[in-house]
Parts: sequence; structure tokens; C-alpha cells
Amino acid sequence: MKVFLVDDHAILLDGIKSLLSKEESIQVIGEANTGEDAIHFIKTNIVDILITDFNLPGMDGLSLLRLVKKISPDTKIIVLSMHDETHLVKEILKEGVQGYVLKNDSHKELIDAIKAVGNGKVYLSHDINKIIINNLQFPEDEKLLTDREREILKLIAKEYSNKQIAEELFISERTVETHRKNIFKKTKTGSLVGLIKFAYANNLI
Repeated sequence: MKVFLVDDHAILLDGIKSLLSKEESIQVIGEANTGEDAIHFIKTNIVDILITDFNLPGMDGLSLLRLVKKISPDTKIIVLSMHDETHLVKEILKEGVQGYVLKNDSHKELIDAIKAVGNGKVYLSHDINKIIINNLQFPEDEKLLTDREREILKLIAKEYSNKQIAEELFISERTVETHRKNIFKKTKTGSLVGLIKFAYANNLI
């Protein structure tokens, strides 16, 4: 299996390459530190399995997943991430990835994921399975903010005024103000600085 790695941490890439070099059925054919570089490679090379982090400089993980699906639909994707937040896990799985493994999982889990995905199966690590099962039992904990609130939060973080947000999203300023109040209430923050810190700490933007 031809495997391509994407992560902006060189030490992690070296560790994964060293691990996979011991597997005869797995060949690491390249690596990239950004989503843009990964796309450039995939456009001109056959990649059986893409193993990528979610947090990347420049192009974010979701954008990379969607682009790979478009330009190389036969390439299978395994997300190797430190993120175990329920809403983010579900958002990634909705993109149709074939595997999700946490960075703090065992090396064996990554090898098992590659072999399973290579054989046409879907592989979720033990901890990811626990997150999904827990969410089925407690669905009310699914997501702190709605999709629209997260859209507005991203624009607030860019220092857009209510008027600019309204124009950007084609809604009224009054609607923006209502969403803004709900966002502060749900995040239990009382200032813009506090809100932005909370948003980054909880991967809301």
C-alpha cells in the first residue's frame, strides 16, 4: 500500500515513517507539512492511503479531506489527530474518512487502521469508538453552538462588526445581535477576548 503522510510536526512524521518502515506491505511514498503540498503531490501521484492531521497551517483539515475526495476519490483517508471532541469527531466522520486514530493511541492501532482501511474496511480506534457510543447515549451534549453560531463566531474573531456580519451572511443586523448574545451566553464569556480564548480552546473556530 502506498501511504502519504501529512503533519506539520517533523518529529511525528519521522516517528510514523520509522514505525511503518517495519511493515513490508506498507510503503511511505511521501510526506507534506501542509494541505496545499499534499494536494500538489496527490494530483500527480497515486496514493492508496492518506494519513493526515486535522490541524494544519494554511488549508485546514476539513478542506483537505474534501479536496482529496474530489481529485482522487480512490484515495482512502485516515485522520491521525489529537482532537477527541465529540462534535469535531462527528464532523470529520461525516466527510467519509475511512479511519480515525488519536495521536495518543498505541502504534498498533495505527498499523491496524492502515491494514483495515487497505482492505476496504472502516477503522475507528478504541477511544474514538467510546466517544461515538457515549454520544449515542447522551446526544444532548453533541454540540455547544449551532452551525450558524459558529459561522458568526468565526467572523467575530475576524473583528467583523454586526453590520459586516449581516452583509456577509445575508441576514439582518438584529438577527446577528441575537446570535451574538446567544454565543456569549452559551460560552459563558463576558468579553470579546474571553470569547476568542474560549473558542480557540474548544476548537470552535
